[in-house]
This record gives sequence, C-alpha cells and structure tokens, in this order.
Amino acid sequence: MPRAPHSASKTLLNPRWIVTAVLVLLLAGVCVELGRWQLHRLDERKSRNEVTRSNLAAPPAPIADIVGPDHVIGQQHDWRTVVVTGRYDAAKQVVIRYRNLSDRPGFEIVTPLELDDGTAVLVDRGFLPRQGSELAPMSIPAAPSGEVTVTGRLRRSEHGGHTSGGVPVDGTARLINGPDFSKALGLPLYDGYVIVDKQQPPSDPAFDTFPGPEIDNGPHFFYALQWFFFALMAIGGLVYFSRRDVQDDKSAEAGSGHLEAEGTEGGSGTVAVGAAGPEDRGLRADRGHPDSGAGLD
Repeated sequence: MPRAPHSASKTLLNPRWIVTAVLVLLLAGVCVELGRWQLHRLDERKSRNEVTRSNLAAPPAPIADIVGPDHVIGQQHDWRTVVVTGRYDAAKQVVIRYRNLSDRPGFEIVTPLELDDGTAVLVDRGFLPRQGSELAPMSIPAAPSGEVTVTGRLRRSEHGGHTSGGVPVDGTARLINGPDFSKALGLPLYDGYVIVDKQQPPSDPAFDTFPGPEIDNGPHFFYALQWFFFALMAIGGLVYFSRRDVQDDKSAEAGSGHLEAEGTEGGSGTVAVGAAGPEDRGLRADRGHPDSGAGLD
C-alpha cells in the first residue's frame, strides 16, 4: 500500500526538536535582554554625560555650597569645580597603588586637607610615575605647610565590590574611599575626594596632572547591536536547520516509496516457468499427434 504523505509536524514535534527549539529560543531571549541592558547602560551614560558637561561649565564654588550637610559627594557633583582652603595633615598621607595614567603605571598621593569648619576632605595631589620595578615611590614631594587653597574637581568615593582596597594599611591603599579612610585615619572626612587642578602655593612639578573626563557614549550601542544580531542568528539557525530536516525526511520517504512501487510492479508481471503451450512442444493446434498414423489402415 502507498504511504501517507509526510507531515512537517511529524519531524518538528519529536522530542529532540522540541528541546532544541526551547533551548534556542531561550538563548535568543537572553541575547535580547543583554542587548536591552546595553541600551539601558547607554541611556545612563548619556545622563551622566549631561551632568558632567553641566558641572564642567559651572563656576568654581566653596565645597560647602555644593555638597549638602551630609558631606556626601554624589553623582550630581561629579567633576564640579570646587574651592577648598585649609591645612594639609601630611602625617596621615596615603599612597594609592596600582594606578595608571596614559598607559604609565604609578602612584597617586592623597593627603587630607583639614578645613576651618572642623571637617576634612581628601585631596589627590597628583600622579607619580613608577620608576623601574619599585613597589612604592622612592621620593614623595612634601605637602605645603600652612594654609593652602586648592581648586579642583569633586569625585565620588571609589568602590571595589567586597574588597578592602579602600582601607589604608601601612600608609597605602588601592582605592580612594572617604568613609574607609575616615575610620582608619580618625578624621571627619567628606565621602569623596578632590583632584587638584590648581593650588596656592603651587603644587610640586614632580606631580603629573590628571586629564579631564571622557564624554562619549562608549561602546554600549554597538554591544547592543551585537547581542540583537546573535539573537537573530539563533532564530535564523533554528529555522534553517528545521527546514533542512523536513526536506531530508521528505526526500528519504520519497525514495523509499519509489523502491516499494518498483518491487510491486515486478511481482505482478512474472510468468510461471513450465506452463508452456502447445507451440512450445513443437505442435500446432490444427495438427494431430505425430504417432496417430493418419491415412493408415
């Protein structure tokens, strides 16, 4: 009997294809969510850039006029120009290790500046390039004595996850973190710090100054496009291979049906051997038996 026509659902609804389709769709969904996450990060970066541009354009002001009474330097204050006057507490100076400026490894020197109102703020006085393989700077320029006026940029405290890099140990640290420094140094510090632009009296020329912020959109948009492309590739691959499996199954079934049909036709046309007619025995239907002796008495 001829087989029933092949159905695509018979191929695609087997357990193997169901599991494969579910996994591919999950992968595509993850890629789409990662793409959306990158677009969300792009929006956040654009918002930060607007704040940074506004803060860079703002005129210098005393720190008390910019930061609230909680003394927390937040994202809304980042890169705002501030003026602070006080005295450096050089005895509580901290060397920040593992720093990099323009692809040069080195150190940053952070010194607390005690203000007239009894509070203090961390001041990043500058960058010292590493000389050879030294683990600490061989020579650190002394902080000016007496009253100092610093004009600089506000920065938020640095955080490193669950590491303790913001806690000074033996006068060194990996991060600049106001609350951690405050506990270790015993000073009522602002939560954040100031990087020096100008100082009176002037800063030591051994210090390298810091560049301004990078104001761009970063790679987030292109990362989002990549994730969306991966999602399309996953779905496109699923469609391609499913169609190919259906076509292969159809071809295999068609070939099997053709062979079966040939076998049936060959069986019905077979002639039995040994059923020969009279002609095959050398006789004619209109002649008698050769031994009959026709015309004899």
